[in-house]
Amino acid sequence: MKNKLLLIGLLMAFSLSSTAQSGSLRGKVFDASTNKPLAYASVVVYQSSTGAITDGNGIFEFNTLYPGFVRIQVSLVGYKTALSAEIEITNAQTPFLEIKLDPGSTQLSEVSVLASPFRKTAESPLSLRTIGLSEIETNPGSNRDISRVIQSYPGVVSTPAYRNDMIIRGGGPSESRFFLDGIEVPTINHFSTQGASGGPIGIINADLIREVNFYSGAFPADRGNAMSGIFEFVQTDGNKENTRYKASLGASEVTATVNGPISKNTTYIISARRSYLQLLFKALQLPFLPTYNDTQFKIKSKLSPKDELILTGLGSFDDFKLNTGIKNPDDQQTYLLSVLPVYKQWTYTIGAVYRHYMENDNLQIIISRSHLNNRIYKYLNNDESSEANKILSYNSNEIENKFRIENRMYAGNYKFNIGGSLEWNNYTNRTNQSRYYEDTLLHINYQTDFYLLKYAFYSQVSRNFFNDRLSLSAGLRIDAANYNTSMRNALNQLSPRLSVSYELHSGWFLNAGSGIYYELPAYTSLGYQENGLFVNKTGGLKYIRSKQLEGGVEYRPQNNLQIGIESFGKWYDHYPFSVHDGISLANKGADYGVIGDERLTSAGVGRAYGAEIFSRINDQNGFNLNTSFTWFVSEFKDYRGIYIPSSWDSKYIFTLTTIRSLKRNWKAGAKFRFVGGLPYTPYDMTRSALIEAWNLQGGPYHDTYRLNSERLKPFTQLDVRIDKAYYLKNYTLKFYIDIQNLMNSKFTGQDYLLREQDIQGNYLTTTDGKEYILHSVRNTSGNILPSIGAIVEF
Repeated sequence: MKNKLLLIGLLMAFSLSSTAQSGSLRGKVFDASTNKPLAYASVVVYQSSTGAITDGNGIFEFNTLYPGFVRIQVSLVGYKTALSAEIEITNAQTPFLEIKLDPGSTQLSEVSVLASPFRKTAESPLSLRTIGLSEIETNPGSNRDISRVIQSYPGVVSTPAYRNDMIIRGGGPSESRFFLDGIEVPTINHFSTQGASGGPIGIINADLIREVNFYSGAFPADRGNAMSGIFEFVQTDGNKENTRYKASLGASEVTATVNGPISKNTTYIISARRSYLQLLFKALQLPFLPTYNDTQFKIKSKLSPKDELILTGLGSFDDFKLNTGIKNPDDQQTYLLSVLPVYKQWTYTIGAVYRHYMENDNLQIIISRSHLNNRIYKYLNNDESSEANKILSYNSNEIENKFRIENRMYAGNYKFNIGGSLEWNNYTNRTNQSRYYEDTLLHINYQTDFYLLKYAFYSQVSRNFFNDRLSLSAGLRIDAANYNTSMRNALNQLSPRLSVSYELHSGWFLNAGSGIYYELPAYTSLGYQENGLFVNKTGGLKYIRSKQLEGGVEYRPQNNLQIGIESFGKWYDHYPFSVHDGISLANKGADYGVIGDERLTSAGVGRAYGAEIFSRINDQNGFNLNTSFTWFVSEFKDYRGIYIPSSWDSKYIFTLTTIRSLKRNWKAGAKFRFVGGLPYTPYDMTRSALIEAWNLQGGPYHDTYRLNSERLKPFTQLDVRIDKAYYLKNYTLKFYIDIQNLMNSKFTGQDYLLREQDIQGNYLTTTDGKEYILHSVRNTSGNILPSIGAIVEF
């Protein structure tokens, strides 16, 4: 009844008429190299006839804009035309937009040809996607979770488990890195898997994001320690004139955001979010009860015309409990209660970005500190009455202190970027656990506390030729760490990169990129001990290496239409390889818990290759279409040295996302996904049945000799969303209905394996009480998941 009343109230709100108003926008145009204001630049609302000219101080202003999302196009002779990130116009406030122009040879007559929302750079002319604000806000099935919005893009595998694992072009979920206004953030998901990237819910608040740049290859030299994905989150600035408030209520959380001026030259924006998901899960009798909280802020200050400072931070606290009070749990509930641990996790990143502008270059200094604390425990049968029942005790800290300095220079037609970084990191771990490998019982009981010194140097030079038809960029990077002899030698991690783009004909581009990329193994691997020894350190663990090549053809018949095809190849070596399990860690990571805390060698070898066909329409009048088909192969060698499918080898991905603006500020969108079945590993029935083995893990074991020998069926999912906005005089109201899996598609996963019980609940055994009697239960999931939300801004 409550749900029906809420839905009726929402529909009544949708039926109200909005008040037509005119919004305003102010901004300033700068030289990107010197930060000097640019006078007399042409400023146009993208794909419209509304225009203005900057004054002597580089200021422009629009006062009669219709509320909604817009981009601003800026051009000036002697500079490359720029197209701003999307910004929302409302009646309640006047946003201030800063736009920087790169020096270049672009002439005014070329402006209409060059401006496009589909960004490409000389350093990364392909495999770069820019995600705008309107798509983040209204992407169907995402609930404003940026980690899920990214799953709409080529090469990104989305799993049916409602997780945000970053599985890109066949690479593992530990191969991506994330930057918030240039500051590296170790994790962007609540309840994250330590040693990987995923989790069920994103930490980053969409209220603070202006756009996202997503790289699936051709990484620039200033971005290291990644092999599959780079994500750059660009935050918005606080309001320069008045204090503004924003509150949102979603299906699982409530959020509050405040922004405004601190002084004439300093603004702030801060948000806090609190979940109530555990209340909903408890009412639905789900076996786990998650609670999460997070906060995010940004302070930006113009210290002088030549200097600016940004302070930003992100933090979260997660509490994951088991709902052991369920009476008469069904088979699925019984299985999850048996295998899932209890854990508490908190993390934060805080940092500063200082920029100093000179005549033809600018200096950037970035300092940050990140801390992840992860505590996990598990009792056999969830019986906490005695410490003797505890089968897992884990407490870990990852603390990273980072310093980066770089200088961007413009010299004629050349653009240079030279920089370096230094890190002083601390990792601690207290683990007490016993593990059963085949017929071997291994007691893991150690305390780790070690410091890691890392450094890197990089440079990149870019230049355009033949009236900007040809673009070349070359970069070089070296990384090193004091972990062991191999990692201390920076020449072992020499990372060259090369990119080229050539305009074959009007609107037709040929793009290519290549590089060698290195990634440091996870701290969980570096700090692992057996019998008091750092066995991975003495075993010569190395940086992971990936040699990559990508190329493609792109066609832009119009500025707002992009069609292309890209092919890629990735060849891995030095991948961490489990000594006891005989598998590459590339096959692990899309699950809860910890990855990499085991004895490893650097013997892992793998490859991934494939092709993507994609098209995008980004119409400022309100129609957006993003469609792609990816075919790929992802393989890693097993203990025999034979290539077998990796755990992410779904073979093909088809995604279609469309969002349409309708009259009276309505929006409707849909997202359809078709993903090939993922491989899986059958159970080792002999080892799983052993009481001694089962009781150490609280669940079954997989037969790694038959790694990924079976394959699940493909799955499909259709998500839809309807948005309604009211741009009133002093405030903005928004409502939305978001429905995941509208077709009620069912996903069949690997069967659950459970212990047989008698009527009294006692576990049945055989072979003189040495083995459990096990039975399989079909694992199916997939329900229609509707959610509603409301946002108010004033």
